[in-house]
Amino acid sequence: MATIDGSSIKKLIVACDAGMGSSVMLASTLKKQLAKNGVTVEHSAVAQIPSDADVVVTQAGLVDRARGVVPGVPVIPFMLFLGDPAVAKLVKAIQDGTTVEY
Repeated sequence: MATIDGSSIKKLIVACDAGMGSSVMLASTLKKQLAKNGVTVEHSAVAQIPSDADVVVTQAGLVDRARGVVPGVPVIPFMLFLGDPAVAKLVKAIQDGTTVEY
């Protein structure tokens, strides 16, 4: 597994493709959680992930597509839109300035 330094993350993208609005809720929640850390959180379609993203959070089924759009950018898969352990670990690493495996 690779690691990412939470203190280096300045732009986090929540990428989705379902169009159900759940990922927009996740992006909103992450914006609130990371506001004090100076992290920009944006929502994007998987096919339109910006190349300047520092990390991408997406549903497990979309990971390969996301990696194809932004090779070299860490992609964190999740299963649950709210309360997913992988997202919680990432948020904690950003808040604490520590590393997280992905």
